[in-house]
Amino acid sequence: MKHLNLIVRTVVAWGATLLIVFPLIWLVLTAFKTEQQAIAIPPGLFFAPTLDSFREVNVRSDYLHFARNSVITSVLSTFLGLAIAAPAAYSMAFFHTRKTRDILMWMLSTKMMPAVGALAPIYVLAQTAGLLDSLTALTIVFTLSNLPIMVWMLYSGFKDIPSEILEAARMDGATLSGEFKHVIRPLAMGTISSTALLCLVLSWNEAFWSLNLGSSKAGTLATLIASYSSPEGLFWAKLSAASLMAIAPIVVVGWFSQKQLVQGLTFGAVK
Repeated sequence: MKHLNLIVRTVVAWGATLLIVFPLIWLVLTAFKTEQQAIAIPPGLFFAPTLDSFREVNVRSDYLHFARNSVITSVLSTFLGLAIAAPAAYSMAFFHTRKTRDILMWMLSTKMMPAVGALAPIYVLAQTAGLLDSLTALTIVFTLSNLPIMVWMLYSGFKDIPSEILEAARMDGATLSGEFKHVIRPLAMGTISSTALLCLVLSWNEAFWSLNLGSSKAGTLATLIASYSSPEGLFWAKLSAASLMAIAPIVVVGWFSQKQLVQGLTFGAVK
């Protein structure tokens, strides 16, 4: 009976894995097809691979321009978010008041509102300030949209640090800045790293605000991918090539940073 249960669990696990991985495999296959092969019915699994779609995306669509915008907005919004979220989480974790929990719940509740509900006022504000189709607007919006998650993760990680360590540092004459720099930051580096990585991924993958606030100048890779959807139809091969080139950098970063990500998440970030 135990052997049968093991077989069933193994089959279910492999089935779930294939369901998750299959879209990515199909994306890779389609990216190396021609447009005619990509829309062929029935689809062909065996074909002569070509790099034409990648050349089209890289040269004619100026992939590097959109990739540079994604890097700038993602990295800047992550650092700006950490600069705001870390002091806020530090204050709420170690100078707790009766309203701290209410503030945290209110911040988290803002993530439950659909982004389209805030589109009109944010669009008007960006237009009034002359920031439409600018990296500044996208960076600010990415930062604000990720702040609740960043504060919650850092708060949970900071709360796991024993208060006795901070008391000892204060008795030795540590200032608030010195306490954070020499005590909190080394002990919570896993949480800080995982928070930064998660927000980097969220900003990199953000499509709604990129499509509505950005265009040719400040467009990110999400804008590039959307450009292959036109009234004439979808260009599946080029769309797949652009998508593969968009996800590849962040997948590589996540792969090499998985140790820090897991360490930070298990250090109280999801408790």
